[in-house]
Amino acid sequence: MTESGDEPGIQTDDDGLIRLQKLLAQSGVASRRKCEELMLGGLVEVDGEVVTRLGTKVDPRTAVIRVDGKRLPPISAHVYLVLNKPRGVVSTMSDPEGRRTLADLVADRPERLFHVGRLDTDTSGLILLTNDGDFAHQMAHPSHEVDKTYVAEVDGEVSKATLAQLRAGVTLDDGPVEVSRVKVLEAGRGDAQGRAIVELVIHEGRNRIVRRLLDHVGHPVRRLTRTRFGPVDLTGLKPGDLRHLTTDELGSLLDTAQL
Repeated sequence: MTESGDEPGIQTDDDGLIRLQKLLAQSGVASRRKCEELMLGGLVEVDGEVVTRLGTKVDPRTAVIRVDGKRLPPISAHVYLVLNKPRGVVSTMSDPEGRRTLADLVADRPERLFHVGRLDTDTSGLILLTNDGDFAHQMAHPSHEVDKTYVAEVDGEVSKATLAQLRAGVTLDDGPVEVSRVKVLEAGRGDAQGRAIVELVIHEGRNRIVRRLLDHVGHPVRRLTRTRFGPVDLTGLKPGDLRHLTTDELGSLLDTAQL
């Protein structure tokens, strides 16, 4: 599928409708003929119903379309971006202290962008930006429990007992924290004190949650990067770089956000 920010202009009729196979083709799913084959094969759903009749028309802005189970995002004027935030950048669009912000990294974008959640100023990595306020609000809401993956360089060598402690869940001052997965990527490097690199996956986004969690189990964080948010990762993005979400990534997140 093509990137969601790169759809060609969708040609609808006077009622704002378009033939389903034409929409699929113009959205980059496949050629028109292949899209017709997907429909005839029962692999295309619209609003929860399998559609096999060629020529069926849909509203590209509102129809919930799935191709072989994958959500195809609706056509909209919204943009959905992923940014690799460098360390030292504040996760806001303005800062009264004059520090470098997200807005400085997207100054050439014409849209008024919102950030989905935040990263600490001294944490680098993946953050989503969009001009879709509903999407930003829903994705940041705790009820949706999107998996977030972090890689942390920590003091000390991380034992199997500590990994088991993290997997069992840790209770901090402001409540329990569930860790979905955790593993040591690299152990015993650097100075005499020892350092390790740990990857962990959590759902929530409480303030400085990863740093507080690892500090609680005796491994203060030296450097921290968020490498993944749900289906979206940092592959190919250098610090400060930006790209559109792909249609597969956006479709998955829209499902998570129940939009």
